[in-house]
Amino acid sequence: MKVLVINCGSSSLKYQVLDMINETLLAKGLVERIGIEGSFLTHEKIGMDKYKVEEPMANHKDAISHVLKALTDKEHGVIDSMDEIGAVGHRVVHAGEKYASSVLITDDVIAALTECIDLAPLHNPPNLLGISACQELMPNTPMVGVFDTAFHQTMPPEAYIYAIPYEYYEKYKIRRYGFHGTSHKYVAERAADILGVNIEDLKIITCHLGNGASVTAIKRGKSIDTSMGFTPLEGLVMGTRSGDIDPAIVSYIREKENLPYGEATNILNKKSGVLGISGVSSDFRDLEEAVAQGNERAALALKVFAHKVKFYIGAYIAIMNGVDAIVFTAGVGENAINMRDIICSELGNLGIKLDLVKNKVRGKETIISRDDSKVKVLLIPTNEELMIARDTYNIVKALNNK
Repeated sequence: MKVLVINCGSSSLKYQVLDMINETLLAKGLVERIGIEGSFLTHEKIGMDKYKVEEPMANHKDAISHVLKALTDKEHGVIDSMDEIGAVGHRVVHAGEKYASSVLITDDVIAALTECIDLAPLHNPPNLLGISACQELMPNTPMVGVFDTAFHQTMPPEAYIYAIPYEYYEKYKIRRYGFHGTSHKYVAERAADILGVNIEDLKIITCHLGNGASVTAIKRGKSIDTSMGFTPLEGLVMGTRSGDIDPAIVSYIREKENLPYGEATNILNKKSGVLGISGVSSDFRDLEEAVAQGNERAALALKVFAHKVKFYIGAYIAIMNGVDAIVFTAGVGENAINMRDIICSELGNLGIKLDLVKNKVRGKETIISRDDSKVKVLLIPTNEELMIARDTYNIVKALNNK
């Protein structure tokens, strides 16, 4: 079975086609500037050069139409007709408490995800637009929803309940949800495979470190705590997000700066993090260049980021009463050699010993801890699209076998 994976943003759309017989990636691409002047699609058939199509795309239906056209193109396509696509897997950010696993998309699922729009107003609407467009263009193809929040639904109440009046949880479902679940699940399962140990016998801390970043404690294959919360703003210091702060800071800044409603939250989401500290950039590569040129605030930003990652690693070791493996993934986790060194450098008493030679690697699946390290440290490039495709394939296969 061939599976099409769709990841819709407000003005962009990423896609992949995988042959699930052997989990081979056949094609991938990106549509940008949907609904904006200058729309274009960049498509790559694996083994061939990328090619670019510049066409007006007023909405997500137009974008997906161009994706389907690219996939069936005689020269650059990977299928003869859309009949070869056995299922479509959609990345959806927020399912609230509705779903703890991926599901076949039905009218009831659409209704449930629509109810979650208040919890993810920037993400769920475009996700739903992508689903609607695919249903219209591919009415006979099964659709599966794979949710960023689902993996964290195994957290116990003491990990997800906030210490605010309980009625706000009952009325508005204000609680910690966590995000990046598909990535955390994928790298944890890969870590177990690489170590040759049943995931049920492991305690793993996964560090998804990118412009958005989160750390998750995984015990016996299940998420029991994670750093992101009700929104992706909580937790680690990130590219432009503040992460954990004293809640009183919001009203204090608003009063001191005489800010309009919502602007303080906008500052914490888009103008804070390592960008806010450094004043240079939200891109960690830019910060490393600035540090090399003697920029002290850029150096401070990186130290604050590393400090917070260490904080969560230590906390999760305590919560799980130990750890067997730590995994670094995502853009920073996979490529920032110095950052992995800084994070691990003072954790020796916790059994974490990084091998400085093995650590000199980027984007490669490998063990980077010393042979005598009690805790294994791994670098595993994330592959959320493959995880989405696997869930989609398994659900549709089970449906077909009924």
